Amino acid sequence: MKNIDVSIIMGSDSDLPIMKDCAKFLDQMGISYEMKILSVHRTPEKATEYAKTLKENGVKIIIAGAGGSAHLPGVFSAMLPTVPVIGVPIYTKSLGGVDSLYSIVQMPSGIPVATVAINGAKNAGILATSILAVGNETIKNKLADFKDSLKTAVSNKDEKLQQLGYEAYLSNM
Repeated sequence: MKNIDVSIIMGSDSDLPIMKDCAKFLDQMGISYEMKILSVHRTPEKATEYAKTLKENGVKIIIAGAGGSAHLPGVFSAMLPTVPVIGVPIYTKSLGGVDSLYSIVQMPSGIPVATVAINGAKNAGILATSILAVGNETIKNKLADFKDSLKTAVSNKDEKLQQLGYEAYLSNM
């Protein structure tokens, strides 16, 4: 039995360049996860078996990235009704990811999927961290430090803008 806090799943390896941002953030926060490529359309039996292992492994949150019809997050929400699922709509060439977004965000009543922006895998990792922080002081402190670093970065950028003026600032970007 593994002890996995977060399961990161994606429908295709083409989603990996986006979903890596989620994994990087969880690494930064020291949160355990595993990453899988599963298709509820092409390998439904494998996806169902994996969902069963998540119960055994004590997974606390699922982050599912999918493009197009984007059924992956909703199917996992249906199979694991007590585990929060965060959907990451993946950009598509045909509709720019709006198809993915609508597929994930428009779940029927009783099968919720929290949804982040198109290609918003890092925000999915941040949201998962926020959920885990509710019961974990160490994670809560790491998340607070991260949020403080965002404030500092904005303050530093404003200070630089005030010193340089907008033209010089832009030339240095």
